[in-house]
Amino acid sequence: MQEDRIENGPAADVEPQPVTAESHPQQTNAERVVEPENALPEITLDELPELPRAACAKAGWAKLLPVQARAIPYILAGRNLMVQSQTGSGKTGAFLLPILERIDLAKKGCQALVLVPTRELAAQVSREAELLGGELGLRTAVVYGGVKYGPQLDAFRGGAQLVVGTPGRILDHLLKGTLILDDLKIFVFDEADRMLSMGFYPDMKRVQQFLPQRPINGYMFSATIPSFVIRLAAEFIRHPEFLSLSRDHIHVSETDHIYYVVPGMQRERSLVRIIEMENPLSAIIFCNMRSTVHFVSVVLKRFGYDADELSSDLAQGAREKVMARVRKGTLRFLVATDVAARGIDIPDLSHVIQYEPPEDPELYIHRAGRTGRVGASGTAITLVAGMEQFALKSIARSFNITDLHERTVPTDEDVEGIVAQRVVASLEAELRSRDSLEKERMRRFIPLGRSLTEAEEESPLIAMLLDDYYQRTLQAAPQSPSGEPAEEEPAALTVEPAPAGSSLPGGQKKHPRRRTGRDRGRERTGHPA
Repeated sequence: MQEDRIENGPAADVEPQPVTAESHPQQTNAERVVEPENALPEITLDELPELPRAACAKAGWAKLLPVQARAIPYILAGRNLMVQSQTGSGKTGAFLLPILERIDLAKKGCQALVLVPTRELAAQVSREAELLGGELGLRTAVVYGGVKYGPQLDAFRGGAQLVVGTPGRILDHLLKGTLILDDLKIFVFDEADRMLSMGFYPDMKRVQQFLPQRPINGYMFSATIPSFVIRLAAEFIRHPEFLSLSRDHIHVSETDHIYYVVPGMQRERSLVRIIEMENPLSAIIFCNMRSTVHFVSVVLKRFGYDADELSSDLAQGAREKVMARVRKGTLRFLVATDVAARGIDIPDLSHVIQYEPPEDPELYIHRAGRTGRVGASGTAITLVAGMEQFALKSIARSFNITDLHERTVPTDEDVEGIVAQRVVASLEAELRSRDSLEKERMRRFIPLGRSLTEAEEESPLIAMLLDDYYQRTLQAAPQSPSGEPAEEEPAALTVEPAPAGSSLPGGQKKHPRRRTGRDRGRERTGHPA
């Protein structure tokens, strides 16, 4: 079977071409599939090699799910692959089963590395790895921040062959020399789109420096394949092929149409939760009335967001200031009426959010059309209450929008969890950037931090400090995002491994540069430098 492994040096001609429904379409009643050139046939459970087949038997799996049947042959064949498949479709098994076959279970040391965006997903992947391969001898280490290092170090010492973790904590272990990737064969990015929305791009690039200088395979799994994920694949994987099993999302250049059913009296709170979970790079938030524009703008500002308003009530001087930020691409959220937003073009607009459905159905198309332009992917979100959802569905039918999807409004617990993980990841990155003198200076506060955490009545002090940090670093205004790939050709997965304690290949020492607002904007959005 054909092998297309990652080579040393620059990843030339690695960016996949935009995929359309005409690119090798196959359609069944259940799904529409886009496959690579020289497509491989599906594999059945009975056709699996002995180890993966035994793993399925131990897990009680009677048959393979579609994404597993389609993707496994390419991974077994050593072909680098981007896989588009919805969350919950079985993609974890799609890479774990061939990993069991391709690594040497008799050899200790990390042979497969899986990067994931959250600790919950890391735990989920490790549980499934234990279910499938635990009794067959697969050793797994699960690695994420916010917990003690001891169990993770024990797993490495025990010879973990599969390491699953978040980029920040993986990088910590690589810098300390507690995780070595000399024997790595397979590198998997799971939920790649979410990893970028969590701001992990800088850590992912630094992890890349520790990969071995020899051919290894790279795989990227994502529920959506927007343009920034395509660019990410180009930076990390040589000649990635494309496989899509998402029936309603087979284009990489498209607009996703989503709606949330929200309580009528808590629409603004729902908007804040949705923004926290979606974490858009930039958005226009449309309202039907000028008074609503002002209200929403005030709410967002009070919650710490970089937001401003545009309506006919605005004085000319204030309007010119807002428009200047729009033209520079330094305003994250613009709240506007349809009339006020005419003729405005925001660079790299990732989201259009309709705080309420438009009164004129045709305005939906005008609003949604502002994102997903020029080959990029965008998201149009609408908040509906009560009977408004039926009006929205009527609009979708009128304009033949067949992929209008409902999502559940995030709970306070959902938001708390995602915010906590962003803060931990950002703080760990800050700590790694500090030199020895800065670390010595901060040690004087360790006893105070310990005493504050032990005193329940002092917890608001800690919460206040974390909130200030979050607003200052993770809600900052974007700095003119270009959305364009770096001019230099990036290396594809294989570069000189950096020695422990060194931040540069070859052991060169470098004092960390102070992060600027531009750096933080990139870290938050996940866009490359």
